[in-house]
Amino acid sequence: MNAPAGIRSVAERLVAATASLSQAGVPPQVRLRCEDLLVDVGGLCVAARNSDYVRALVASVDGGGPCTAIGHTGSFRAEDAAMIGGTAVHGEDFDDTFEGGPVHSGAVIVPAVLAACERFQRDGRAALLGIASGVETMCRLSLVAPKLIHKAGFHPTSVLGAMAATLGVSAALGLDRKQTVDALGIAGSMAGGIIEYLAEGAWTKRLHAGWAARVGLHAARIGREGFLGPRTVFEGTHGFFFAFAHTREGDFDVLTRDFGERWLMEGLTFKPYATGTMNQPYIDCALRLARKGFAAEDVAEVLCETAEGYVHRLWEPLASKHRPANDYAAKFSAPFNIAVAFVTGGAGFEAFTDKTVRDPRILALASKVRYVVDPNNPYPKTYTGHMRVTLKDGRVFEERQPHIRGGVHEPLTREEIERKFRSNAGYGGWDAARAERFLRFATSAFDGPLGLSGFRG
Repeated sequence: MNAPAGIRSVAERLVAATASLSQAGVPPQVRLRCEDLLVDVGGLCVAARNSDYVRALVASVDGGGPCTAIGHTGSFRAEDAAMIGGTAVHGEDFDDTFEGGPVHSGAVIVPAVLAACERFQRDGRAALLGIASGVETMCRLSLVAPKLIHKAGFHPTSVLGAMAATLGVSAALGLDRKQTVDALGIAGSMAGGIIEYLAEGAWTKRLHAGWAARVGLHAARIGREGFLGPRTVFEGTHGFFFAFAHTREGDFDVLTRDFGERWLMEGLTFKPYATGTMNQPYIDCALRLARKGFAAEDVAEVLCETAEGYVHRLWEPLASKHRPANDYAAKFSAPFNIAVAFVTGGAGFEAFTDKTVRDPRILALASKVRYVVDPNNPYPKTYTGHMRVTLKDGRVFEERQPHIRGGVHEPLTREEIERKFRSNAGYGGWDAARAERFLRFATSAFDGPLGLSGFRG
């Protein structure tokens, strides 16, 4: 139901909570998490810069403008830089995620805020405020109506990201409360992102993070100029959650409860593998089983316990998941992820190629992988993995992974995040000297002027 006149709407309460953050500042531990995000985002921008999908996106926009798309020569309009960056970061599904969502906040918020700050000459302190506000908001938005956005056929990173990026950019640019509420109302009519990419491995999921970043930046600019948006955008009769989650009964209090005191973003997951979030624990199981001394050809059957919420994304239709249509579709196939990890010993960029999706040994093992739904699986609070392998000689091996590595239960260290960055930057063609220069930049970027132009090309 709509908020009566004189009663603050959800958007108004959220904006008030983030306004208090700007006065109190960003805590040191949250700043460190924002630095981690900047490092991870930078490496992923470079890793994907020569991919076919990023090249297509860059070719679709007009060059020229004041903003940087990290890893690309030339300059771009702010919205285009945000879109290119977000698409590159999310393109290989190697970006951060949030247990409880799942949403990929860094891919949306960081490119949007960096482009906005570069365009309007805001400094690193403004960028820090924008990134912290936007990422925390995106994590909290994912808890309002868990699982329902996916169930309705939409991509949470895309639709929730548009709203969170709007708030993050508004904070970075110093919009007042009325302007920010209007901007959120505007973003509600610009958000989108269906999950039909699952059918054939189309590239649109890759675009979703970039599109959300673009929407957030543009909505904030429109709201800043006095354009009116509905203040009941979240909870209204025809509001955001009714449209994208088919409900008006969400837990809206989670958006503002202890905002600025309890930071959900401290529990972000930095992925160890270049694939879909929920595949990660299964890969750990497969890698451990690969060290047991039996070969893929020895396997008669693999049975995996899984969550009901995984089925339509990772498991069905099972025939298509056994033989993914292309390298991108393979990232959303649990059978393929299990098989490629077991056979090749890894799940980095090299595991998802045109060659691996046609490899007869990998496909033969994938075809033996089945699933059963565990009604007590804790998803989406925790992402788990399980494999029970029966060999042709009757022996049985079993592995469980109780959580996703890189997250709150087993976080990556800064050293490990930097190692991942160096690998990604090298994969994208940066030499060691430029990679080290970016790492030095990331530790001081939030202290003064943002100097992004040195990372073009």
